[in-house]
Amino acid sequence: MGLILFPGDGDTSSPDVGWSYSGFAAFRRQLARAEGLDPDEMWGFGGERRWRDASTSLEPLLHRPDDGGGELSPIECAALLPRIEGIVDYWQSEVGVPRTHIDAAQQLAVVLRLCIAKDVELIVL
Repeated sequence: MGLILFPGDGDTSSPDVGWSYSGFAAFRRQLARAEGLDPDEMWGFGGERRWRDASTSLEPLLHRPDDGGGELSPIECAALLPRIEGIVDYWQSEVGVPRTHIDAAQQLAVVLRLCIAKDVELIVL
């Protein structure tokens, strides 16, 4: 079991990105650390700090249940994309970032770009 993020364009050949639930949790923890956040302090990761108190454009992706489904609007995708691209660049020069996280972030950027170009939601299933 796991989850998949894909454009809500109805095209089954569109690119997507997927993780196991534990893989998505690990990916989001790595993203939170890249934003200077300690995931263990954050609500939803076991902590009490609310996401509204954290300044990050990644909040719509970080602050969601692993298995909750839903979608992100094209506007939210447009807000996420530059930060995801910046994190990919940063991770590629960092020691210790798992290659799987870098690859997933690159694929997520592809999917976000498509959602923005087609003006469709990013579906989380």
